[in-house]
Amino acid sequence: MTYMLQEIHEQPEILERLAASEWASAQALAKAVKDKGIEQITIAARGTSDNAATYAKYLIETNNGIPVSLAAPSVFTMYHSKLNLSKWLVIGISQSGESTDITEVVKQAKEMGALTLGLTNVKGSTLAKISDYSLFCDAGEEKSVAATKTYTSTLGLVYLLSAALKGDDKMPEKLKTAAGVMKKIFAEEEKIANVVARYRYMTQCMVVARGLNQCTCQEAALKLAETCYIVAKAYSAADVQHGPIAAVYEGFPVFMYAPAGKAYSSMVELAHKMKESGAELIVFSPEDEILKMATTAIKIPDVEEEISPIVDIVAGQLFAQYLAVSKGNNPDQPRHLKKVTLTM
Repeated sequence: MTYMLQEIHEQPEILERLAASEWASAQALAKAVKDKGIEQITIAARGTSDNAATYAKYLIETNNGIPVSLAAPSVFTMYHSKLNLSKWLVIGISQSGESTDITEVVKQAKEMGALTLGLTNVKGSTLAKISDYSLFCDAGEEKSVAATKTYTSTLGLVYLLSAALKGDDKMPEKLKTAAGVMKKIFAEEEKIANVVARYRYMTQCMVVARGLNQCTCQEAALKLAETCYIVAKAYSAADVQHGPIAAVYEGFPVFMYAPAGKAYSSMVELAHKMKESGAELIVFSPEDEILKMATTAIKIPDVEEEISPIVDIVAGQLFAQYLAVSKGNNPDQPRHLKKVTLTM
């Protein structure tokens, strides 16, 4: 068994633990946000952590009504711009806590008057030390270069943060529920392991979702790129119709994440258009309506939309893991990559 597969299977237990271990810290941060009169949030992250930041943007804006932007670290590290951040919460997300551009953004933001929060898996990391507040993934060492359990645990932290900002004591219990639902995806694991052979020679594809699950298509595309060496482009179901759909030809693989919720109807509409364009659809959904349009249909559990990104990505992780192995790749050690990427 690869480390990646082992760590995929660890995720439900980590989420259950996280819901209890970090709730008090999330509430303390929420009180500081209120006391400081925070009006806006910006998040600095790269790679998988940046996809978690996308989830934070959608969830906090829809659930808490606070505008959230994704920071451009080079504004701080290359251009050394001075910003008025006195009413801002600046969040740095780094699994290792050592990504140099992320820690530099948090350090400078603090000097510019921001309240700062670090989301990381390592308690003694630089990010944890320099941030005013920290929330920890509590995922244990992640041995695979391709992040899985640190991604979903970061989403769990974002969910707890949103719950604390909202003052909703029931949301941590929903996170524990998500952990239980996540286990149901493993019932589809054998099917996923068997269908990947069809895509062994795939070299490019699109991965599409919308709304709260925009992060899911981004992370699923990243996993395909880094473990399977596929040019995988992630798009919003809305954006794909503003040009990229022209690249679709007969048999072109299009992965679609279509959980129930407000974005579902637009995914069905796009699925029809993709079929008309000749695309081969690989669909992850709890809904039979859209699954019937797929060449490869992966049924995933039906959960509340705001929790679905935490659950749904597991199917994408499994697909990437098994496809990588079928291609003769080692998903634990993708070429050219290291666990900690240092950029400025």
